[in-house]
Amino acid sequence: MLKPASFTPILALIGIIYYMFLKNDKKKDIGLILLGFATLIYGMDSMSAAVAPLGKVEGFRNALLMFSNPVLGVLVGAVFTFIIQSSSASLGILQALSSTGQVTIGTTIPIIMGQNIGTTVTALLSSIGTNKNARRAAIVHLYFNIIGTVIFLTLYSIVMYVFRPAVLGQTANHVTIAITHTAFNICCTAILLPFSGLLEKLAYKTIKDDNEQEKTLLLDTRLFSTPAIAINQSKTVAKEMAKITLAAFKQSLILIDNYDEKEALKIKEIEQQTDVYEDALGTYLVRLSGQSLSAKDTTENARLLYLIGEFERIADYSVSIVSSFQEMYDKNIYFSEFAKEELNVITAAVEEAVEIAVESFIKNDIPLATKLEPLEEVIDNLKSEMKKRHITRLQRNECTIELGFIFNDLITVLERIADHCSNIAGCIIEISHDRMDMHEYLYRVKHEPNQQFINQFNEYSEKYSMNEVAANSEG
Repeated sequence: MLKPASFTPILALIGIIYYMFLKNDKKKDIGLILLGFATLIYGMDSMSAAVAPLGKVEGFRNALLMFSNPVLGVLVGAVFTFIIQSSSASLGILQALSSTGQVTIGTTIPIIMGQNIGTTVTALLSSIGTNKNARRAAIVHLYFNIIGTVIFLTLYSIVMYVFRPAVLGQTANHVTIAITHTAFNICCTAILLPFSGLLEKLAYKTIKDDNEQEKTLLLDTRLFSTPAIAINQSKTVAKEMAKITLAAFKQSLILIDNYDEKEALKIKEIEQQTDVYEDALGTYLVRLSGQSLSAKDTTENARLLYLIGEFERIADYSVSIVSSFQEMYDKNIYFSEFAKEELNVITAAVEEAVEIAVESFIKNDIPLATKLEPLEEVIDNLKSEMKKRHITRLQRNECTIELGFIFNDLITVLERIADHCSNIAGCIIEISHDRMDMHEYLYRVKHEPNQQFINQFNEYSEKYSMNEVAANSEG
């Protein structure tokens, strides 16, 4: 009764009941686990029964003698696992073959080493089309198993040919194969764990950063002796970061109408580039601030430190927008055409705000920067109006709670992006007046608006009006 073959039918029956008749997701998952386990045991029993007659075939016994060569055993294990793309299945087949009584422990050890190399194909194939860090993770997996196999294959060959222990000639079974596989992986981990940093460097050597990230190499500490040049180089890199931020935001908006996993992945890669820029620039500027700087360079250094943080936050929020659309795609839920129209209005306004923030920074255009605060006020009003309409739709049961959460998250994220754009413009304007008090600037603009602000506000209010969008639109 304790044999798996005896109780797996019971587990399979329980699994079917859990999966087919219970509504709780966790219990359905438990049902799938039980079914998977039962299927695995049944498959291994079937394979063992199918290959048992091979033990009496002389050709099969002679073929197994070939695997006594350690290098050939590793190649066979790697190629076979590479083909079926599963080390578990490959190991199960090896255990089934051991039931013939013709497989020795010495034969299984090299094959198990090769299986660990072959199993890396799954990670390598999965990394195709992903970002660089994902591909590096797959490469580390490959290097880990190759290096571990080389080390233990060398030790195994020395032991086999020099000491010739009798245990290697003993017949292998399910237990010895499982123990060998587990011991090999534990020992590899114990040996290579202290060298994880070297594996990381090897992965970076194999998959190098692209040209965009290499632009951070402009930040040369040797320029600290001439701070003005170092500041100028920092400004050049910060402008590249601003352009990347704008690209990330614009691409995220494309997914409103048509979510695409590859495009979403590209946006996440772009956001990761902004992280690289912020880390490199932030570290460089902080170290530069410790040098002997003029008052002008000190102010510019502080301005750049502030601005790169704002640009990085906009890129982060762009990924948040992607996550919202991904959630809708995964759940197969969609906004109505009226909801899309409302989103199109506010996204167009926020897109212009990001464009103004980036362009005013790159060109140091003060008149252009002054246009941002009126636009940000309009975006605040749009957010309030959209929330009111959403509450009305909920009260009329014209919108689901689930879609409502996503809708609210989106407009909140868009409004926060506009806030960061406002901060960027305020910083540019204040620095032009040899100040850097954004709070005072925002208070002054909002509570003491001049005619130019009022005219610009009215212009944007008319440009991004929701009057044409039906007030009773669905969510």
